[in-house]
Amino acid sequence: MIDDGTGLFTIGQLARRTGLSVRTIRYWSDEGALPPVTRSSGGYRLYDAGSVARLELIRTLRELGLGLDDVREVLAGETTVAEVAATHVTALDAQIRALKVTRAVLSTVARRGSTAEEMTLMNKLARLSAAERRRILEEFADEMFRGLDTADPVIRERMRNTAVDLPDEPTPEQVDAWVELVELLQDPEFRAQMRAAAEFNAADRGHDSPAGASLWFVRRLVQLAADARQRGIAPEAPEAEEVLRELLGEADGAADRAAVLERLEATSNDRVARYRELLAVVKGGGPLPAHREEFGWVVAALRARPGR
Repeated sequence: MIDDGTGLFTIGQLARRTGLSVRTIRYWSDEGALPPVTRSSGGYRLYDAGSVARLELIRTLRELGLGLDDVREVLAGETTVAEVAATHVTALDAQIRALKVTRAVLSTVARRGSTAEEMTLMNKLARLSAAERRRILEEFADEMFRGLDTADPVIRERMRNTAVDLPDEPTPEQVDAWVELVELLQDPEFRAQMRAAAEFNAADRGHDSPAGASLWFVRRLVQLAADARQRGIAPEAPEAEEVLRELLGEADGAADRAAVLERLEATSNDRVARYRELLAVVKGGGPLPAHREEFGWVVAALRARPGR
């Protein structure tokens, strides 16, 4: 306090009283958070007891991580401390989440012995925001169904709304799966395969569903092919013919097997199965059974009988 009976303080006296540096107090004053109440005859800034209390509040808010813009709004009464704190909690949550994702990426890099280029790619993909991750899948789904007015709207909406957001604490396996999933979605060959599957679906909606279109058919395929494999029946063996007849519901071998084979090759190949597995891992449910062996058996059996 200066010795003139006014009860005012210089910046140096404020610094000694609060333990803050002169430089910090001067900066906050220059930024408008701590305006002087007056100036001395020599032009020095002077502060009163209210300034001391204001300075303590500024320090507290800054230690909590608030920016000077937020501090000024609180001090000006434009917002409350509670409102700013709530906003700041949201920001901190986002920062914490980003740090957890970074930790998961680094754990994956360390485990895999990744190169610098791989680490850069993994970090870039894993740190995409939830909105950006959703946009990638929505754009993929929109491309798959563009112009297919008869495509099943349930399947279309299910694909667009599939949850592919990394959890707050992703495991290295989930980071791996997310990176592979994004790369797969951007692959032109895979997009062509998924587009073919969507076109089959749209065609089915406009006609009586042929063999190979229904969920019932898929369940039946898995059951019959698993049984055939367990009994040691090879796809090219004569016994496989009866399995196909039962699967296709044929009484006289009249089903269009070429069409069924084309459908299975488009919708049940390894890359489509891998897509489903990756989605399941990212969502935290573990890989879903793809029944690759069962579908592979039926495809091989159909290929072995091209003229039937």
